[in-house]
Amino acid sequence: MQRTVTCTLRVSEADAAKLAETQAAFNAACDYGSAVAFQERIFNQVRLHHAVYYDVRERFGLLAQFAVRAVAVVADAYKLDKKTQRHFRPDAAIVYDERLYRLEPKGGFQRVGLSTLDGRIVCDLAIGGHQRRLLSAAMKIGQAGVLRDTKGRWRIAFSLTLPDPTPPLSPTDVLGVDLGIVHIAATSDGEVFSGAVLNGTRARRRRQRRRLQQKGTQSAKRVLQRLAGRERRMQRDLNHVITKRLVQTAAATNRAVALEDLNGITKRLLGKVSRSQRQRLGGWAFHQFGVFLGYKAQAAGVPVLSVDPAYSSQTCPVCGHVSRGNRPTRDRFCCQSCGFAGPADGVAALNLAARGRVVVNLPDVGGSCPSVHGATYKLPASAGGR
Repeated sequence: MQRTVTCTLRVSEADAAKLAETQAAFNAACDYGSAVAFQERIFNQVRLHHAVYYDVRERFGLLAQFAVRAVAVVADAYKLDKKTQRHFRPDAAIVYDERLYRLEPKGGFQRVGLSTLDGRIVCDLAIGGHQRRLLSAAMKIGQAGVLRDTKGRWRIAFSLTLPDPTPPLSPTDVLGVDLGIVHIAATSDGEVFSGAVLNGTRARRRRQRRRLQQKGTQSAKRVLQRLAGRERRMQRDLNHVITKRLVQTAAATNRAVALEDLNGITKRLLGKVSRSQRQRLGGWAFHQFGVFLGYKAQAAGVPVLSVDPAYSSQTCPVCGHVSRGNRPTRDRFCCQSCGFAGPADGVAALNLAARGRVVVNLPDVGGSCPSVHGATYKLPASAGGR
């Protein structure tokens, strides 16, 4: 199981200057290597190494292993998209491998040695009990990234390989999870996680940003940075809380979790919402949600299933009737065939759960009339209903 542990580095003013110099040189080397790779169409790491290694060392004064890392970072950046040239900011992370840093386990991982352009420095780590436990349990401590945050603090993030703590469950059912905007998540059990507080905060932040951007002063820019940081932390915390709750619920009931394929979810949802909702959605971290859910579920032994979301909010979970007319409003579902009605996100979650059961080859145990908070069932007029 892969995890990342982030700690703050306690560095002197002199050592901070050495790290800043190394950071600027490393990212300048990456940017140069990226330009060569894009112009010459050299995206293979070995070929790129032969093309730029000595040039990078001479131009930017990098240690041999830093030059190797810079080439690897560039090659990795082009793996998914070779049509767009990648650029590296001067303040992006320095990538360290095991030859460039040494973490001292004695005393509870309180010190780390880091290579710089001006020799090796040793820094104290501000480390808590949770980080120490993860580092102690790691089967392997791999690469590390070092960068300075918006408050000027130097931080280091270690990549860990941890043993799988829990044998995977053999699920007896599936918990469906529908993601949205007004409600961040809704489950097939009828539990709803509202995004009202975060969306309200974002609306206020947007108004503040517009006012501050009109001023254009340096102090206004600093305030903008602080506001952006607060919003990211609030969103991150909410994603942690929701994904933890989902995994706990699934583990306690021996169920897998089924949610829609998150690839392209933002683009899919953008076509269904108003302009104000697009502004909210554009800042929502669905990828982060998926990452948090993934590693928490892996730690608890809960399988996570990615299913096709097509028509999940237009399909009746009782009779299977599919129609756009089943959604009289954005938030409500009412089957034109059998009369089943309920919240649209809850109905979508029920359908995702049913599709998840197909993935793991489980029988549909939902029953003839699914239970969703706020759902009702009545016979249509054609069958004697009123």
